[in-house]
Amino acid sequence: MFFLLRIAFWLGVVCLLLPGGNKSASPDAHIDATQAMTLAGATITDVRGFCERQADACKVGGKVAVALGHKAEAGAHTLYDFVSTKMNEKKSAPEQKTAAGKGDAKTVAKTVPVSNVDHGTLTSSDLTPGWHGRVPLPPRRADRATRPSA
Repeated sequence: MFFLLRIAFWLGVVCLLLPGGNKSASPDAHIDATQAMTLAGATITDVRGFCERQADACKVGGKVAVALGHKAEAGAHTLYDFVSTKMNEKKSAPEQKTAAGKGDAKTVAKTVPVSNVDHGTLTSSDLTPGWHGRVPLPPRRADRATRPSA
């Protein structure tokens, strides 16, 4: 959420600093880049002191920001679930077509993720790692020794 606010801020700054297409005759409408930077610095300084001047408004603003963050998180979670469901449906769709093409009236079962629960089906010999001999090192290249280091 904060990332989007930063992007909106910087895009606004870029749009303000781009030269305009129309020429204004008013001398008050012309602001150069140094004046804009000075004004932006003064605005930032004023905004930093806002919480000292308006403590109640700052508290409420913080609560609103937290609530918006929770809503954005919930929305992202809902969107992720929706996309995941659609992707799983697309993956299982070819399986259903092949089953229907063979004349089967059965529906194809969806795959269920395997859990990491130990069911006790492995023996002790299954759990011991296999023996591996020494792995030989690759041959040393001669050009590495003669090449100067960077």
